[in-house]
Amino acid sequence: MAREIQRGANSVPDVEATLWQIPETLPSRILEKMKAPEKADDVAEIRPEQLLEADGFIFGFPSRFGVMAAQCKAFFDATGGIWATQALAGKPAGIFWSTGFHGGGQELTALTAITQLAHHGMIYVPLGYTFGSGMYEMEQVKGGSPYGAGTYAADGSRQPTQLELDQAFHQGKYVAQITKKLKI
Repeated sequence: MAREIQRGANSVPDVEATLWQIPETLPSRILEKMKAPEKADDVAEIRPEQLLEADGFIFGFPSRFGVMAAQCKAFFDATGGIWATQALAGKPAGIFWSTGFHGGGQELTALTAITQLAHHGMIYVPLGYTFGSGMYEMEQVKGGSPYGAGTYAADGSRQPTQLELDQAFHQGKYVAQITKKLKI
């Protein structure tokens, strides 16, 4: 999903989207027991101060018990110094996510993540119904909502469908276009 969002953002002229991953907070022993997938070795970890370099954001969250995973919350908690200066205020930000199943927090993950953006004064950019007929798909399982793109991971083995990837591409392009318009 993240790579497709990046691809969508990079399809906008004069936009360069970079993928980052937040630091892991769980010990490797616990991750093994959870059967967590390996982190991508071609995506660098981000430090909170690197947020200052960006004109806009699309944050991706795995859902845990219906809300963003604790690792994501820990990353935002580490941005207290940035929050104090309001250096991210006015920057646009979108959200996308992955949940295990239908009741796993498809919209709740987004709604609870918005609080992080609000405290920083970021401008939340929802997907709305800009994805067109793909938003109304009823013949196949599809994550996401007007809040952003999403997918269902099931037990971690399910991969995003082409429709979910198309929605992610659309969101990347959409948020990049808005970010470009708002850049001073």
